Formats: sequence, structure tokens, C-alpha cells
Amino acid sequence: MQTTPNRRDVYQAITDQIIAELERGVRPWRKPWSADHMAGKVLFPLRHNGIPYRGVNVLALWMASLAKGYRSPIWMTFKQALDLGGAVRKGERASLTVYANSITRTETNEATGEENSAEIHYMKGYSVFNAEQIDGLPTHYYVTPEPVADPVPRIARAETYFASLGADIRHGGADAYYAIGSDHIQMPPFEAFEDAESYYATLAHECTHWTRHPSRLDRDLGRKRFGDAGYAMEELVAELGSAFTCATLDLNPVLRGEHASYIDHWLKVLKEDKRAIFTAAAHAQAAADFLNARQPGAASEKEAA
Repeated sequence: MQTTPNRRDVYQAITDQIIAELERGVRPWRKPWSADHMAGKVLFPLRHNGIPYRGVNVLALWMASLAKGYRSPIWMTFKQALDLGGAVRKGERASLTVYANSITRTETNEATGEENSAEIHYMKGYSVFNAEQIDGLPTHYYVTPEPVADPVPRIARAETYFASLGADIRHGGADAYYAIGSDHIQMPPFEAFEDAESYYATLAHECTHWTRHPSRLDRDLGRKRFGDAGYAMEELVAELGSAFTCATLDLNPVLRGEHASYIDHWLKVLKEDKRAIFTAAAHAQAAADFLNARQPGAASEKEAA
């Protein structure tokens, strides 16, 4: 049983997993919305204490859940399982997650005697197990599937969420896009979508683009023209941002077929830069956090925390 990952390049390890999925024509950040995953519900992966994972760890654990058929969103280390009275079953294999932090190193200049401090960022991998790989945990760590509710024409929580953003959202035409010059989101009519959740997933994608405006997150990934590396990266951020936002809203959207053409662009970016998915996930998390912070009560919740 492997409880800690070997010393390896965690950037490359996770990037390789995502490349493998993309080369199969699959967007791994969309797969959790299959009907047999969490009984059709979308959940962020959770630590043993109920705190959601963030950024690239969301993608890594979504991929692990789907590859191995886990329905539980809860993950923990070997030691955490023991502390909770559980035991990882013999032969179970761990999944890779990452921990990022920084340390401050102080060095003394021998010539001048001055002390110089530098902040050094680092990332290391560690292994976790899904609750379904562990016996003996308290019962609330295990998932009981619930029946999937029938879709409804409009979803009140999503309507409230997007209305709270204060974005200029216009409807009409057949295309969905964000125009940074006029700072508005253009959406086809609600009725043009096959179901409500596809509409909200598309809107979440465009709202992620909306966060890149200089007055908001001022995100500039070097996008110069259609199809270049910067364009592909921004679209990847929007895809991940939509996935994170839909998970927050517990939505189950249909895959957006029109974005299949981006897969080749994403593969090129990921193969050329092993840190690209980490960068994209970090930007997407920041965008999702920005959208969440504009919700009623968000400020008071942050103060309470």
C-alpha cells in the first residue's frame, strides 16, 4: 500500500493525467456531471473535516473519483483515517493531491553584514484515500445516493446568484460571448437551450470571462488573437471557472459541444508548459471566489470566519 507519493514532479504528474483525458477527447473537469456520479449531484471534493479542496486539487480528485467510480466526495490521508477509527483496505491505491506554501529564508551578506529575506514558494505532493476505500469510519462519511429530481424551467438559486453579480447580461442572437470593450455578456435566449442547467453553465463560463476586466481581476494571459496560446488559456480558465461555479450551485449541465474544438489548443498549451493547468486552475478559483463574494451575505460570512 502506497501512502505517500514517491519524490516526483507533481506539476508533471497531474498535467500528464489531464493530458491523457484530453487526448481521449474528454474534458476531465466536466466528467463529474455524469448521471452515475454522486447520484447526479455535483460536489466539490472535501477534506476529512468537511473543508472543500480548491484549485487544481478539485480537478485531480474529480478525475480520481471518475476513474475509480467513487461516489463519496470525502478524502483523507492514511493517518487521518486511523485517527477517525478507520482503516484503509489492503491493496487500495492512493490518489495524488498537492500542498502549496512558502517559507521565508534570510541570508546575511558577508560583505555588508546586511540581512536579506526572500520568500520561497514550494509545492509538494501527498496521498489521500477516498472514504469508499476505508472501512470503519463514522457513518456520515459514507454516501447514500438520492433520487435525481426532474429538471425545472428555471432554477431559483441560479437566477439569484447571477442577478447578484451586477453584470450587464443581454439576451438575443445565437452566440454567447463576453465583450470586454462594452463590458457586457451576450447570451442567446433562455428558451434556446436544451435545458436550464446548460443555460446557467454557459452563463457561468461568460461570467468567468467577465471577471478579467481591468476593473475586476485584471486578468491578462497574453491573449492577442483568436486561437493563440493566450486565447486557449483564457478559454481554459473560463471552462474551469464555469465548472467551479456550477459545482457551487449544484448544477448538472450538459457538455458544451462547441468547445470541443478547444481541446487541441489546450493539449498544446499543457504539453508545452507543465504548470499551465495549475495557473489556469488558480485563475479560475480566483474568478469563482470573486463571483461568490458578490452574493448576498458573502461579506458577513467572511467576517464571521
